[in-house]
Amino acid sequence: MDPGQDDPEWTALREGRESRLTALFGPLLEAPARGIVIGRLAQTLDGRIATRSGNSKWIGGAGDLRHTHRLRALCDAVIVGAGTVRADDPQLTTRLCCGPSPTRVVIDAGRRLGMDYGIFQGGPPTLLATAEPGPARHGTAEPLMVPRAPGGGLDLAALLAALAARGLRKIFVEGGGQTVSGFLRAGLLDRLHVTVAPMILGSGRPAFDLPEVGRIEQGMRFPWTVHDIAPDVLFDIALDRRAPGEAGA
Repeated sequence: MDPGQDDPEWTALREGRESRLTALFGPLLEAPARGIVIGRLAQTLDGRIATRSGNSKWIGGAGDLRHTHRLRALCDAVIVGAGTVRADDPQLTTRLCCGPSPTRVVIDAGRRLGMDYGIFQGGPPTLLATAEPGPARHGTAEPLMVPRAPGGGLDLAALLAALAARGLRKIFVEGGGQTVSGFLRAGLLDRLHVTVAPMILGSGRPAFDLPEVGRIEQGMRFPWTVHDIAPDVLFDIALDRRAPGEAGA
């Protein structure tokens, strides 16, 4: 199959017909008025998303890549952190599926990224979410001023509000691990998609960075469904904007 073409099940889903993909993507298609925020990570069996040096291409296989592009096509905006841009220089488009590319949002609180990355040199509309004043354009990206959170970094709830004010309510937090963890810590994720690849690194960067717990029962528990995205397995997790440590989390 040509990478730009999709199977009949994806076509059926986009046309509003029943599909084997409905259970997985249905929450995005039926998002409430407030919108939906979905995070995504690809990790090894031992919970690593990159080597210690930051190399992460490619933990997920072909099924995970296609799934990621489909999430982009169903969302209004895709968010990545500055570290992901620095490490991967991603395009964040829908090259592997039929559907529109979302608005791209780069979180760079201190405005430290240069303008030589591809994401700032054309393509779909791009926003630079930052707390640092500067020029009216960052390459081809439009700066979006967002206040800082008390502990540093951007106020992610304020960022979501600013995006909603622009009509961007279906939000895909694509990475990296620190960015997804930040939304999770703040209780801002409705769903979390975690791809687990049949690979063990034995060392490297962990998938999540969350507050330490002293007892097993203090960890987050949640319902999930499992999907085959060969050669990997995908866990679709319902979080409903619960933060670690909250009752029922």
